Amino acid sequence: PHCLQSHWLQLHQSSGINAEYGMSRAPHLMHLRSPKLMGNTESKDSMIHDALTCPFNQYHMGITAENVAEKYGISRHDQDKFAELSQNRAKEAVKNGILSDEIVPVKVTSRKATTVIEKDEHPRDTTLEGLSKLRPCFKTDGTVTPGNCSGINDGGSACVLMSRDLAASRGADILGYIVSSAMVGCDPALMGMGPVPAVRAAVNKAGWKLEDVDLFEINEAFASQSVAVVRELGIPVDKVNVNGGAIALGHPVGVSGNRIVITLLYSLARQGLKRGVASLCIGGGMGIALCLERDN
Repeated sequence: PHCLQSHWLQLHQSSGINAEYGMSRAPHLMHLRSPKLMGNTESKDSMIHDALTCPFNQYHMGITAENVAEKYGISRHDQDKFAELSQNRAKEAVKNGILSDEIVPVKVTSRKATTVIEKDEHPRDTTLEGLSKLRPCFKTDGTVTPGNCSGINDGGSACVLMSRDLAASRGADILGYIVSSAMVGCDPALMGMGPVPAVRAAVNKAGWKLEDVDLFEINEAFASQSVAVVRELGIPVDKVNVNGGAIALGHPVGVSGNRIVITLLYSLARQGLKRGVASLCIGGGMGIALCLERDN
């Protein structure tokens, strides 16, 4: 078993962190009788209502991505180019088996056969030319398309958090440990920019500088906010999501936080690097970041 050691909590027992989200199975919901006593009522898509709608502005998260593109001058070409990079990186990672260590094969049995799912299904062959032909999906004159935003996926992720002493007593391999964390608020209309103040705060708490960080995993909710975050932080894109991100791999919303932490730790280990930062934007106007370190 692999474990993520808690440096600052000094836990005396292990804690399992499990995440699962099936976007394809998210139900449609309906309020019956109250507050409407008579007549028909509509059903609501819980995936859209609970996960993809800004609770303050009551519009789709895609509109926040358009807001970011407009405010920070992120062009359609910028977004499509970033999306192509994410897809190409993921394609190479899958081709070379780089992500295999992170994936537990799942058997799916039907009446006809049993299929083993052992690699991500969302990455696809993508070209800049093909991406440029897609229509905007949130505003008729917008720049956010199905090709430059994260996929709608099902997924699961898990890890174990425990103290170094307990991990040693159990003979568990330690992937890394937590150095610092930060959660920061931002304008809900620009929620995709949450990682900027969160990363800065977490890095400052760790006593690091941004240039001390070897790799970043910053969730790609949308290409517009991904490009804007990288630019605002002033970090090299070569250090960010080196094996592709959510645009290529997908973004099952309840899973992505844990997934990028595990991906980051495996990437650091694979390259013999030491320090990493994982960060996500959060609908409603928040950013969260975690500084992680490995013993080399």
